[in-house]
Amino acid sequence: MIDLKCGEKSYPVEIAPEHVLSVLRPRIGAAAGSPAELIERALDDCAEPLSRFRPGEQVVIVTSDVTRPTGSDIYLPLLVARLNAAGVRDRDIEIVIALGIHRKQTEAEHRKIVGELYGRIRVTDHDCDDTGALVYLGDTARGIPVEVNRRVAEAKRLILTGAVTFHYFAGFGGGRKSLLPGVSSRRSCMASHFALLNQGEGSGRHPKAVTGNLEGNPVHEAMLEACAMRPPDFILNTVLAPDKRILAAFAGEWRSAHLEGCRFYADAFSHPITERADLVVVSCGGFPKDINLIQAHKSMEYASRALKPGGVMILLAECRDGYGNATFFNWFRYQSCGELESALRKRYEINGQTAWSVKEKAERFRIVLVSQLPPEEVAAMGMIAAETLQQAFVQAQPMLPEGFRAYVIPEGGIVLPVLEGR
Repeated sequence: MIDLKCGEKSYPVEIAPEHVLSVLRPRIGAAAGSPAELIERALDDCAEPLSRFRPGEQVVIVTSDVTRPTGSDIYLPLLVARLNAAGVRDRDIEIVIALGIHRKQTEAEHRKIVGELYGRIRVTDHDCDDTGALVYLGDTARGIPVEVNRRVAEAKRLILTGAVTFHYFAGFGGGRKSLLPGVSSRRSCMASHFALLNQGEGSGRHPKAVTGNLEGNPVHEAMLEACAMRPPDFILNTVLAPDKRILAAFAGEWRSAHLEGCRFYADAFSHPITERADLVVVSCGGFPKDINLIQAHKSMEYASRALKPGGVMILLAECRDGYGNATFFNWFRYQSCGELESALRKRYEINGQTAWSVKEKAERFRIVLVSQLPPEEVAAMGMIAAETLQQAFVQAQPMLPEGFRAYVIPEGGIVLPVLEGR
């Protein structure tokens, strides 16, 4: 019996075995050492660039906020120890939190991010709206203005850190993404995200701007161009296991180390499938992974790869905090995906983009959402509301063929089904 989480609750999946094609899980092995050992080995690859650091030089380390776990409380002290060994003093080191357009961090969150370094190394939050603290570096080939944090731009030495994950339109997180959107202006963030749309009204999403793909991905290419305008001395990226323990670490030249991390992540968290199913039953993995619909959308996006056109998805996402943004639901006043896309092109918002992606899948598939969201609002988004998994199965049954085939995905936010031959 398989149990799927929704918030703090667990529900047994009651599907006859003959209907289940497979249970899709990460394909990860044991880590090749303790978290500290993995970080130290990765930093050994940075011995040459670290040898160029000099006492008195200003060093900025960029790291992620608390919404993106990276293992920073482990790797930042080890990284600072390497800097100290190179002669760099604590007072010449600053950690900048790559907030993108997210809110500032609390003191408790700073402590969680930097671990034992709190109170010893200066920590500042990036502010995407503080024009005086931003520097314009130029435009990308597609006209995206690159405006970045002044402390980052003017530092003598720059180190980017973060975690490699799947990203639903940039392909992968980590690497270059720490600079754009991590420490960029709101205008730069919006413009880089807008690159996922094809040029031309009604033309939809660029076919290469998808999860797990970097080749020809216009969003990834914009981020690469931006990072090349202020290249770091090196990067340090981690890969985390589902329990948030460091599984692997990659450090070195910012392009190659990131690509190495992406290859590792894809191998560990992609799951090959030989056919698409009539039904996909997917959980985000419970709280806090399903805290709101914007976060739960990642599981919806990935799981849709395993579903036939017109198929049924049962998504368990409690959404105890609602949508995750005050204006998100407003986008569903548009009756069709085409209308929403047209409005998005006229007044682009990142949350509107996520709303468009939800609506696009609600039009291609039949989605039964097990959540705490009001049923009438779920219906307005084009989905079917259910209170429990058992109720969701009752609602899904009439929409399924008699001999339906199903996939079950217990950790939908980290598993990417990949159709073999594609």
